[in-house]
Amino acid sequence: MDLKQIEYIVKIDDEHSITRAAEKLFVTQSALNQQLLRLEKELGAPLFHRSKVDMRPTEIGQVYLDNAREILRIKQRTYNLINDMTDAKKGRLSIGFTPGRGSEMFTHVYPAFHQAYPNVVVEPHELSVHRQQQMITQGNLDIGFQTLSERQRNDSEYIKLGEEEIFLLVPSIHPAVEELTAAQAAADQQGQLTGPYPTVSLARFQYEPFVLMYKESTIRAITDEIFRKSGFTPNVLFETASNNTVLSMIEANLCCGVVPEHYVRRLPKGISCFSFASHPSWDIVANYRKNGYLSEAAKYFIELVRAFWA
Repeated sequence: MDLKQIEYIVKIDDEHSITRAAEKLFVTQSALNQQLLRLEKELGAPLFHRSKVDMRPTEIGQVYLDNAREILRIKQRTYNLINDMTDAKKGRLSIGFTPGRGSEMFTHVYPAFHQAYPNVVVEPHELSVHRQQQMITQGNLDIGFQTLSERQRNDSEYIKLGEEEIFLLVPSIHPAVEELTAAQAAADQQGQLTGPYPTVSLARFQYEPFVLMYKESTIRAITDEIFRKSGFTPNVLFETASNNTVLSMIEANLCCGVVPEHYVRRLPKGISCFSFASHPSWDIVANYRKNGYLSEAAKYFIELVRAFWA
């Protein structure tokens, strides 16, 4: 088997297009198409259903692709093992992280990693948690850095790096803020504080509009459960893919929101933070393929991320 040919066919499947795959591989479209036609002639069967919109694997094509990806995984694992045995400190490492704070984490961590492993090529990917999980299962991503609950894990391997509480944010001009802040101050004087923020019943804000993260996000499942336990369905002003958008809308006095602790640490003026009585939380994790091999470089990157979140 020609490993380069295997990589070409897998890239066609990843992109669902010869044109896009050729661009990513830096080869001409005609050359890539010839590789595919040559392989299909050798196998005696088409590997893809072709249409004007995209390309999807045939039943035979899926068999080929499943085994092709396994071959590439074996190759990568072999190279990683040999690099570690020879202390070569080289190779490739594909990293997945979510947009927003995941990008902030990567920007902070990468310089220290590059200083320790200058010859390891890092491939960063901004992806949703669900997409990271898919790519890790397929062998297309080495490590994914994610925030999720226990029930949102699949059968991959997870390393817990930390835990993060979920908070309620409301405009500071809301009538309840002054009262709740005063109650917090009184509790502080009596030594009865249970946390840095006043604890509140979400039901107190059931008639307020909320901006929430989109339904497919991992935090949305946690948020929906918080509302369910509070006994009401929120009035959702709109949904977004960015926690920073949630903050902007609250800062503009348009709504309330639910965000993880990371976004509470540097709140803009005009936003007040409250704890839920149940103190809901989720895990910060490093996710990699089940029975996969973590190179020394991968382990070092994970430890840098652990230190960042700590």
